[in-house]
Amino acid sequence: MAREKTGKKTAKTTGKKADEKTGYSAESIQVLEGLEPVRKRPGMYIGTTGPDGFHHLVTEIFDNSRDEAMGGFADNIEIAILPDETVRVTDNGRGIPIDIHKQTKVSALETIMTMLHAGGKFGGEDSGYKVSGGLHGVGASVVNALSIMCRVEVHKDGGKYMQEYSQGKRKAAVKKTDNSKLHGAIVTFKPDPAIFGEQKFDWSRIVTHMREQAYLVRGLRISVIDAREYPGSIDIDDDIFYFRELGLDVPSQSFYFEGGLVSLVRFTNSIQKPVHKNIFYVEKKVLDVESVEVALQYVDDISSRILPFANNIYNAEGGTHLTGFKTALTRTINTYARKNNQVKESEDNFTGDDVLEGLTAVISVKLREIQFEGQTKAKLGSMEAQSAVATVFGEAFSLFLEENPDDARAIVSKVVLALKARKAAKAVKDSILRKGALEGMTLPGKLADCESDDASVSEIFIVEGDSAGGTAKTGRNRKTQAILPLRGKILNIERARLDRMLSSEQIKNLVIAMGAAIGETFDISKLRYHKIIIATDADVDGAHIRTLILTLLYRYFKPLIDGGYIYIAQPPLYKVKRGKETMYFYSEEEKTKVLGRGEIPLEETENAPETALKIHVQRYKGLGEMNAEELWETTMDPARRLLKQMTIADAQDADKVFDMLMGTDVPARKYFIQSNAHKATIDV
Repeated sequence: MAREKTGKKTAKTTGKKADEKTGYSAESIQVLEGLEPVRKRPGMYIGTTGPDGFHHLVTEIFDNSRDEAMGGFADNIEIAILPDETVRVTDNGRGIPIDIHKQTKVSALETIMTMLHAGGKFGGEDSGYKVSGGLHGVGASVVNALSIMCRVEVHKDGGKYMQEYSQGKRKAAVKKTDNSKLHGAIVTFKPDPAIFGEQKFDWSRIVTHMREQAYLVRGLRISVIDAREYPGSIDIDDDIFYFRELGLDVPSQSFYFEGGLVSLVRFTNSIQKPVHKNIFYVEKKVLDVESVEVALQYVDDISSRILPFANNIYNAEGGTHLTGFKTALTRTINTYARKNNQVKESEDNFTGDDVLEGLTAVISVKLREIQFEGQTKAKLGSMEAQSAVATVFGEAFSLFLEENPDDARAIVSKVVLALKARKAAKAVKDSILRKGALEGMTLPGKLADCESDDASVSEIFIVEGDSAGGTAKTGRNRKTQAILPLRGKILNIERARLDRMLSSEQIKNLVIAMGAAIGETFDISKLRYHKIIIATDADVDGAHIRTLILTLLYRYFKPLIDGGYIYIAQPPLYKVKRGKETMYFYSEEEKTKVLGRGEIPLEETENAPETALKIHVQRYKGLGEMNAEELWETTMDPARRLLKQMTIADAQDADKVFDMLMGTDVPARKYFIQSNAHKATIDV
């Protein structure tokens, strides 16, 4: 008994000491109520507080309006971006219910806006939504929680109702403000700067998304208005439903398409050369899937452009519907080609990569009970979509090939070329990689490697020419910084296949230096440097070389961009010596701000006051003009240099830009340059 008492006493004392030592007790446990979890961890609900999450707020509110349109209750949606980055979304749907919710004892509007997992889309068809994009009941409340101001105006059942919120909390109960013959809802919100900082909405990004949505919902008109730069005051009268009723002279775009996915494919291929004339299209309902819709067309290109959607939500990471499509596409083309003797029995089957080359396709599924992987809905998880897409698309595409022999012949010929090119590229690539693996291929001779074997601290500077390379090698930190000079302009790989690309000595040196291989053998874990820094001259040729390198990285090493490994070095444009003071300026504006707009004397004159400081300005045209010390302290020293990390805000837009600037469509490129020339600062 004594031992037991001693044991209990010891245990109690030890526990107390542990609590005092660690400070971890019941008092340490926090219970977040209401929308507090959203403000505490916004990334769990919108992915990030960066530009993607910032724009996701607009998408969440728009999706609710779009779901009304998908249900046949709305046909006109307006998104207005107001001064101070305030957003106003209006639709002419049924309007959010305002009657009292029996469970929460407050209005349905307040319930939806202030409580997580509260919405009208959990009950399937009984809820009034056969299909919808918002199924988690968190979108509107999350936007509300992350907004410094949110105001909802509902027109419903002959009345106009309003409620205001701040940081997810209501300011007052829902109140009727007037009578109304209209129906619909207006949601106005301003993202909280405490969460997002001083970010600004990207007009082109929002317009691109809304154009896409208009293609996906036939008969829906979507308007986008940018009133942020309006010089006068904007007073939205209580009688104004759509913002456009004010008649302000501000940028706006409106979209309305009857052609649906076929129109979207045609738009996506507008700067491409089609391989076949007819655009394939199928739409059908099967079992538990309300709609399977696919449109496709092959173009004379080596890249693919596939846009998967589920309940009109773009799935950037694909999902089950994309898997079903790829499986059926590969099987159907292989079957047709062998049946029609376009491929001999002794020859290999086409692979998934072969049939995807040059393909533009849109896959859209609509499901009643849909499952996404995560709140941001980047990937579809509903398994029934895979078999539904494979069945519907496979049967319809097989029939299309049989009924359109000219189109079928052109498609198969395109795939045959892709197969031959893949085999040729593989032979070249295997030769290079096999040599490296079995014979201990040395690193490129021009590479001045760093001493460190730790990729996380190692960085490589890709510089323009031997002159800059020699200076960089002298000025670098040999322990962590490697230098790879390139000779002139590398091959434009936008239209070059892998075999031709790897035959380029410059590109081959870069691939070997990075160490991660290429193509299907690419392994990011073997990357030798976690900072790949493009350092070219600040002139037209330097910009061209930088673009060529970025094209290569985007097409064949996109995971490096996605992972944040690619940087652009920003060397100074000017070195200014004022007396004993040395200053570096990275732009004309920066220099002018410090030194003034007047003519800067290069040296003292006879008329200059004796007390005047001698000023000498040096304009750098290239890295080779710097000595090793200057290059180190301005461009290479981690403590002082300026690096721009390359990111892809919108992969679809990036793809179109690379197509236009680096592809073969000269008229489209010429028009783009002429239209945007006024935005460029050219120093030749």
